Amino acid sequence: MASQWQNFLRNLGEWRGSFTTIAADGSLRDSSPSVLTLASEDDDHLVRFGLRRWPAGTAVAPGGGPVEGAGEPSRAIEQEYRTLGRQVVFFASGAFNKGSLQVAPNTAFGGEFGFIGGNRRHRLVQLYSEAGSFDQLVLIREFRAGSGAAECAPTSADQLLGSWAGQSSTISADWPEPTLSDCRLAITPAGLSRLKLLPDGGFCRLPEQVSHREAFVLEGGWLPAPGRMERLIRRYDATGAWLSASHEVLSRS
Repeated sequence: MASQWQNFLRNLGEWRGSFTTIAADGSLRDSSPSVLTLASEDDDHLVRFGLRRWPAGTAVAPGGGPVEGAGEPSRAIEQEYRTLGRQVVFFASGAFNKGSLQVAPNTAFGGEFGFIGGNRRHRLVQLYSEAGSFDQLVLIREFRAGSGAAECAPTSADQLLGSWAGQSSTISADWPEPTLSDCRLAITPAGLSRLKLLPDGGFCRLPEQVSHREAFVLEGGWLPAPGRMERLIRRYDATGAWLSASHEVLSRS
């Protein structure tokens, strides 16, 4: 079974995309073009991370990133990785889940859900205020540079409703080796009403309030192809501590 580091390496490459803020009421705000690079060195024992972002409102090219002549980025971040922290877990496809380890009073809270398939990455960040109330989403749509990969259609009810079956991989906070199991999911109209449907085949389910006094679950999902669903689920216990994360890969049953 591949290690989490090997799964992380499945994300290597140059990814051209955009960051789009989605307000709590579901309205889409301005997008910011981005170019993210993950390059390995030292026989894959070192990964260099670079992220450049342009100002909100800058035009996004069809294949992601800024249009030609957009000028210099407004933000640039560079980091090196030789190990992975406890706050992030990677699964066999390269999909990952990252988030706060503990909900704390008067502290902002959030979680990231990252999916990868072929020449595409679909990422979603869920953000909560210092009071624990849901604040906003950040949708990140990325395309491998030069691939010509296309964006998925916006998620519709018909794409989700019905029965699904597949396999789940779960990593717990105290045991990093994944546990595999079969899983089933039935999405009814009532269940659909609790989901937020997003562009690029995305969707999510989240509580309006998080607390260090009550257990809760965060969920992000992606439909990378017709009849195929992936879900990332992050669980917190009744003390607000991170408990486990799961990656489900499902097909219509």
